[in-house]
Amino acid sequence: MNLGSPAMPTRAAVKRYLKDFLSDPRVVNLPRVLWWLILHFLVLPFRSGKSAKSYRKIWTEQGAPLILYTRQLTEKLSSNFNGKSIHVEMAMRYGQPEIAKKLKLFQQQGVTKLIVVPLYPQYSSTTTASVFDVISDFYRQEKFIPELHFFNDYHQNFHYIKAITDKIKVQWSQKGKAGLLLMSFHGLPAKLSEWGDPYAEQCHRTAQLIAEKLQLTENEWKIVFQSRFGKAEWLQPYCVDTLLELPEQGIKSVDIVCPGFAVDCLETLEEINMTNKKIFLDAGGESYQYIPALNADANHVEMLKSLVSSNI
Repeated sequence: MNLGSPAMPTRAAVKRYLKDFLSDPRVVNLPRVLWWLILHFLVLPFRSGKSAKSYRKIWTEQGAPLILYTRQLTEKLSSNFNGKSIHVEMAMRYGQPEIAKKLKLFQQQGVTKLIVVPLYPQYSSTTTASVFDVISDFYRQEKFIPELHFFNDYHQNFHYIKAITDKIKVQWSQKGKAGLLLMSFHGLPAKLSEWGDPYAEQCHRTAQLIAEKLQLTENEWKIVFQSRFGKAEWLQPYCVDTLLELPEQGIKSVDIVCPGFAVDCLETLEEINMTNKKIFLDAGGESYQYIPALNADANHVEMLKSLVSSNI
């Protein structure tokens, strides 16, 4: 399972996608009536066009990068189970292919055991729990429920940490090592942590394990949070603020990796590798290297195979 993407990088398609995404009460924790007014009269009219422009910058001939890389990952994982009675499919929480349609397909195929892997390494009520909601809503209406295994996170899985660190090492061997490694995770409202969401804690744990695996000192790496939206306090330190401050502190060379994103998408390819890169260089930075997500790398496939195999 992954988040999803608009069908096309057009204002109309992005508006449909954002409406679906931002209407999820798991994503926005505001009174429904108040949020409906904000969403329909402020957010969708103004953000749809801006987001469509951003999507056009990263769109590929095969479509949205998130869909493309998730499909490639799915196909490679499926081929790794060749000869075994394991069927691998992908679905998106928002947009296509729909989760409910895939579950219906499984029913028709006579599937009796279902292993669900949301591609969110760190658990969050805004992402992982939302996937669970859709699955539980579907089976609430059905007479037969298959044996279900649901992975709610893999933030400290040995193979996941190794895959990330191996990716970083390859980058360093090819392009050299910067003075600072930034590990950027998607931000969330800080209040969610107060309400019991373990996301922030898991992000810090992931970053610490990566730093330890790379044998970095505390001055050689830093965790930040990106994609802040609205005026409420979100998880800190903020990625943009940090990038603005680093050149003033004498740090003008950074590598940046996003361990919370299984595959590259709008937030990594446009926000991190384009917008935030320009912010850093305009602030006086001299070198900024984005380290791509795991995407359909062999290490990523092996990690997921190990994860799934533990429940077969």
